[in-house]
Amino acid sequence: MSGPGLKHIDSHSAIHEAALNEAIELNEILEKLLTDAQLEKALETAYVAVEHWETRTLRHAESEEEGLYKELAEESPELKDTIIALTRDHDLLRLLVKEIKEMLDTDGFSDAVLQRFQALILVDLLHNEEEEKLLPNH
Repeated sequence: MSGPGLKHIDSHSAIHEAALNEAIELNEILEKLLTDAQLEKALETAYVAVEHWETRTLRHAESEEEGLYKELAEESPELKDTIIALTRDHDLLRLLVKEIKEMLDTDGFSDAVLQRFQALILVDLLHNEEEEKLLPNH
């Protein structure tokens, strides 16, 4: 069973917006550090950003998959394809985070890592827009 906030558009949207805004701020910091060639500081900040994605967005995604998506699929079987697509979005986020961690561990911070952090934002933004269309307006 999903938490009460996940099924209500306003509270669910607020969860998405807060996590996304924090991620955008971290990306802006990373971009400035890269521009200023502060690669050690950028590496530290990148690990903070990874932790943010893991603890905020991916943990939220996990709770959606375990509760909300199952409930929506039971209540409205016609949403099956949409729920599969939303779950695939979560998988893409997980893959990007895994790739970022591997790149940081192997080569440190780089423009390629920043591009993947930017991709995370874009995938998450598009995902949230689609997901919020499914939620009742309470």
